[in-house]
Amino acid sequence: MPVTIGLDIGTTTVSCVAVDTDCGEELAFTTLANSANISSAGDRARGRSEWNAEGIARIATAAVGQCAGELGQRISEVAGIGITGQQHGVVLLDVENRAVSPLINWQDRRGEEIMPGEGLSYVEKAAELAGPEAPRTSGCVLSAGFMGVTLYWLRQTGALPEGATAAFVADFVAATLTGRPPVTDPTNGAGSGLFDLHTRTWDEGLIARLGLSRSLFPQVREAGDALGGLSAAAAVATGLPVGLPVFVALGDNQASFLGSVASLTETVLVNVGTGAQVGCFVDSVCHAPPLETRPFAREGYLLVHAGLSGGQAYAILHNLLRQIASQLLGSAIPADLYERMNSLAAEAPAGAGGLLCDPYFAGARWEPERRASIAGMSDINLTPGNVIRSVLEGMARVFLDGYQKIRTATGQPRSGLVGAGNGLRQNAVLSQIVAQAFGLPLRVPVHREEAAFGAALIAGVGAGVFASVAEAAHIVQYQED
Repeated sequence: MPVTIGLDIGTTTVSCVAVDTDCGEELAFTTLANSANISSAGDRARGRSEWNAEGIARIATAAVGQCAGELGQRISEVAGIGITGQQHGVVLLDVENRAVSPLINWQDRRGEEIMPGEGLSYVEKAAELAGPEAPRTSGCVLSAGFMGVTLYWLRQTGALPEGATAAFVADFVAATLTGRPPVTDPTNGAGSGLFDLHTRTWDEGLIARLGLSRSLFPQVREAGDALGGLSAAAAVATGLPVGLPVFVALGDNQASFLGSVASLTETVLVNVGTGAQVGCFVDSVCHAPPLETRPFAREGYLLVHAGLSGGQAYAILHNLLRQIASQLLGSAIPADLYERMNSLAAEAPAGAGGLLCDPYFAGARWEPERRASIAGMSDINLTPGNVIRSVLEGMARVFLDGYQKIRTATGQPRSGLVGAGNGLRQNAVLSQIVAQAFGLPLRVPVHREEAAFGAALIAGVGAGVFASVAEAAHIVQYQED
């Protein structure tokens, strides 16, 4: 059976995996730091998140080359490259596919700035123009960091280049590798907030209501369709042959689901990275706010509870403890601080001694002004271990609440629980807490980079190795199976 390569352009890292499509074995793996953040300290303080898109493309190309270089003789068996990456953000391209803006990624909060003379934020004004029924079509509520909101901000502030094409970062990388114009798919397109779930294409009426031009937006095709062949320059950079098929990219949430869930219809996936998503596969569009309906790869949909209370929440607590060590105690910060935090949480009792954390440190997508709290503190239970465990238990409650909303909306309980993402994989205590909260054994895929693995599977579908996405998913293997 052929080998396929999957590339994942993440916020923290860019990862690439080569997969044996016969047995699901990971033949080679490379991960590189995504060092392309160009946000100044002042911009970060204002909630801006800007990245060098061309730099990301160079890192991605290097990752593919390093991964391919590990294959040895099996490099001749590579059938194609699948791509995924962070959703929602936008980079603007000229007619030659050159970036004429930074990548303004999903973390960017400029949409929450107040519009001059309006008394509303840009995202609130965009939602007002979109109309109250827009989420029924788009599957989500417009939020800061979404392509649609960022484009609206750029237009209103006079910063939108003439004649540009708006692209998601994974689509930009695919265009860079092939020299072809960017193409998006429904999984990424729906992340803009300007998409029609039912027709699986752009919502031209909504785009017009925001004063944007339809010409801004790329062609839509399904993930796994052939975009083009590897260009001569990309072939030299990667060591792969000119013309090797590169397939239309898919969103990282859908890629993680595909790369984690062997049985699409029977499983709930909890994916914890910087943010977190709880998702289930459904056959048709289901409108149940605050859940989002997202197109799945090539067919069907995911019903998703997406929030900011993922690894970011634990990282915020980690940063606080670092500051305490540095600023109050003047002591060196231990390199294994996360491990020490996990040990203290493991030693703390279930229930964290009565501490109850609501872990919305960065707000919620559907309620951005919401903030975190820790309730039930006393002179007896206020210990480091209880505080740390309360944050992890709070995260698990958010995940369970998301699943319960999905179960209520569909009337279909799931019999399997799968965990994905480094936020779970690298934290055994959180994995245990999540399993206890759901009352189901938590299964974790053997392969480490679920999104990159899912991208490799979609390449297998595009190359004709698998007849369908469901067939491709069956090669996913779990630890201790």
